[in-house]
Amino acid sequence: MATLATALDKLFENQNHRAGAAVHREASMPVRPFANEDIFFHVKRIDNSRVVRAADPQARQACWKMIGSVFAAAVLLVAVLLPGAYSLLAGFQIQALRQEAHKLANEQASLELQEAQLLSPARMQELARTQQFVDPPPQKVVYLDGQGDAQVAQNATVERQGK
Repeated sequence: MATLATALDKLFENQNHRAGAAVHREASMPVRPFANEDIFFHVKRIDNSRVVRAADPQARQACWKMIGSVFAAAVLLVAVLLPGAYSLLAGFQIQALRQEAHKLANEQASLELQEAQLLSPARMQELARTQQFVDPPPQKVVYLDGQGDAQVAQNATVERQGK
């Protein structure tokens, strides 16, 4: 079996002969050998299909301890991070409520302006003129303060006498 150094020597010799050069390698400049190039490794197939692992009760306990400690660490981490996450969510909710309150205040101001425009005395007089509103006769007026019919009739006569 050829080593890398001999393969390289043959390669250089072939290249020199092809180029027609009569240059030969001097003995003082040989190709440096690679470390451990004379060592050959033999690979042996190993069949572990019939090998059965021996039970180790301490390894089982160590595994359950590790699972328990990781679970406890995760619960502790969640407990530490939960208040911060809750305050972050509460901040988002407060900001949303502030925006909604600002929107409702603007809407209330708009509605109050619209109500003031609708209830202005000038508009009421214009509506009374266009719809020809007249005061109803006293017999058709119904008072909702719980007075009886006799009291209503008496109030009507008092009003007629006052005019």
